[in-house]
Amino acid sequence: MNRATLLLLLLLSALHAAPDAPTDGGAPMENPKPTWETQRQARTFTLSIPAPRGQITDRNGRPLAQSRLSYNLAISFPTPLDWSDKQILAFARQQITFAKGILKRDIQVTDDVILNHYKNRGVLPLDIVEDLLPAELKNLERGLPPELVLRQTYVRFYPNGTLASHIIGYTGREAPLSVRPIENGDMIFPESEGRDGLELIFNNELKGQPGILHITYNAEGKKMSERIARPPVPGYNVVTTLDENHQRLCESTLAKNAKRGAIVLIDPNNGELIALASYPAFNPNDFVPVIKQSVFNAYSKDPADPLVPRAFRSAYPPGSTFKTFVGYAALESGKIKAKDEFSCPAAFTVGDHTFRNWKKTGSGSLNFKEALTQSCNTWFYQVGIKIGAQEIIDYAKRVGLGRRTGIPVNSEAGGNIPTDDYMLRVHKRKIKNGDVANMAIGQGDVLISPVQMAQGMSVISQGGVFHQTRLVKQVQSIDNKVVAAYPDRIRDEIPTSTDVMDTMRAALVAVTSDGQGTAHSARVKGVKVAGKTGTAQWGPTEKQRTAAWFAGFIPAVAPQYAFAALYEGEPGDNSVHGGSHAAPLIGKIFREIYANAAKQKKKDAKEDKDAKEEKMDDDEEPPKEPPTDESN
Repeated sequence: MNRATLLLLLLLSALHAAPDAPTDGGAPMENPKPTWETQRQARTFTLSIPAPRGQITDRNGRPLAQSRLSYNLAISFPTPLDWSDKQILAFARQQITFAKGILKRDIQVTDDVILNHYKNRGVLPLDIVEDLLPAELKNLERGLPPELVLRQTYVRFYPNGTLASHIIGYTGREAPLSVRPIENGDMIFPESEGRDGLELIFNNELKGQPGILHITYNAEGKKMSERIARPPVPGYNVVTTLDENHQRLCESTLAKNAKRGAIVLIDPNNGELIALASYPAFNPNDFVPVIKQSVFNAYSKDPADPLVPRAFRSAYPPGSTFKTFVGYAALESGKIKAKDEFSCPAAFTVGDHTFRNWKKTGSGSLNFKEALTQSCNTWFYQVGIKIGAQEIIDYAKRVGLGRRTGIPVNSEAGGNIPTDDYMLRVHKRKIKNGDVANMAIGQGDVLISPVQMAQGMSVISQGGVFHQTRLVKQVQSIDNKVVAAYPDRIRDEIPTSTDVMDTMRAALVAVTSDGQGTAHSARVKGVKVAGKTGTAQWGPTEKQRTAAWFAGFIPAVAPQYAFAALYEGEPGDNSVHGGSHAAPLIGKIFREIYANAAKQKKKDAKEDKDAKEEKMDDDEEPPKEPPTDESN
């Protein structure tokens, strides 16, 4: 029996066992359509029972969001409901005083809340303490007066705390209904609804189908029976593409090595997001059932902005990582060849503006591989102007840069690849050579989100084959039937020659392995890492910050992962660079991933060997001799 089914059974048994609510033993109605029946002899309320919300899981079925049983302490008002205000308050205050004594905690319920509930929803218990602690529940179970009851409800629960919080999102309780008279179809307790992330996007699939409860009163207003006409149907489960272990590794690496940042891992062979980590994060449990104002203030006033999902809702200037895509456009368009050389001076003048290299000295003539390895700005200024803005724009957009990936999250950043239309709208002019020079090194008005960057590197790693980036694998029912699937889909195919792919791969590998490369700290023993560092500034001059990048794929041949790491520097900190701050994050992650994979492979090999030896022993066991007749 799975967890959701168990929760449902427990809730239904609690409803049947509720004090002052005898059941009539009748069979479920054939037509359970909610109705409001008023007869001379009786009145029947037809109310809704919230369904258990479905789970959100990782790719292996590990729960990232689930529902748990919660116990509320509530006042059950005797029927008929004909007391005066004075009698109502006296009765309620007596029960609250008793509850305070046994729970040893303060319980605040206003007179208005008590009176509104009694007059509008008195047929249902009034919750005075929500989500009791285990110790409190134990004390209460020893014995309660009939006027106080324990009510079981569902509460959303995030078992891993902050893990993947920006992706999962959180739920909140729907608005209370106690301020108006109860109506047919009202919920017996508030239902949860998605407020952000997958909880919001897949809210309809997750929330399930409410059940139906009939409560009947006689002509004098006394409760006569309570019957479940239709049990609630649990919501569907949403299975993501994420791997919990990889997500945790990425988040912990950020937590140990950065104050703000993001890491994205994609399987380039099918577009599935393996990890989509943003740091800092928040705990979605803080929002259930409602967030305290003090907690919300702490989150919203935190200068690190923990509520912002940097991996997909923030876009940054990509710096020199963008040179990868400029080189791809230059080579595949045929406007430069792999062996073509351009100078790498300390400075390069365009019109009346002088652009400088990050090195103070020149490096002579370089081909593409050498220029990318050394990340020579002045080489790319020249190549960018030579191939033209439109070629860069076209190839950047075809690999998915500057536009939303389409993953099911709200408010995904679109990023920006500046076009003539954009420049006319924002700067009142078309693109000039100086703009192209800036664009060629990922500066100016170019903005890319970390998930777009990993996606772009995924397309490069596959020789131009663009698999649609995906965050959700499927939606399935409680009995594991698939009700919606999101299979691998080719979004675009950019014709890429073998020579161009070989050149791109060799250049990106040299960035991590060559003596003049900028990402030695990303090396992984026994595995070739292909990647590019980048460092760019953004923000107002007085608060300018640095975005340090490292993006690429691993292994260089037959890649299993495409990745992007983004490290946000502090305002005014000029020591932050892609090679020194972002590349080490990727190195730490993949050294652990491949070390764990090697251990698992060794373990599997040993288990296979042991199994084979055991089978051989069984096969070689000599046959038993037939019994002999010793009487002869």
